[in-house]
Amino acid sequence: MTDPKAILYVEDEPIIRELAATFLKDVGFEVVTAESGKAAFEALDEDGAPFCALITDINLGPGPDGWAVADRARALNRTLPVVYVTAASGHEWRDKGVPNSVMITKPFRPWQILKAVRELLAPGGMA
Repeated sequence: MTDPKAILYVEDEPIIRELAATFLKDVGFEVVTAESGKAAFEALDEDGAPFCALITDINLGPGPDGWAVADRARALNRTLPVVYVTAASGHEWRDKGVPNSVMITKPFRPWQILKAVRELLAPGGMA
């Protein structure tokens, strides 16, 4: 079983996935990575979503996208903090994003993801 302090990080670009995951590990989080929406579904279904947060790219190539990953994660844990990451504009976030989530656009600095996760995890962060 995954540590409930683990973050599920979903990103199809290996370099971005590895750099961000390493940064999050360096500041004390356990990070489970997934390279596709399908792999994210498997991680969520296998572990029952014990994650403390989800960070997901929107465009993940063939298969489920980041919107679908967040929907699945929230079906398993309705208060799970969600951080969306996208290279496109975030105009769809208001319509497709889960409530109480954050959108970060690429290119980003790793501290931006950390800040978003910490804010969502803070007491009252998931209003």
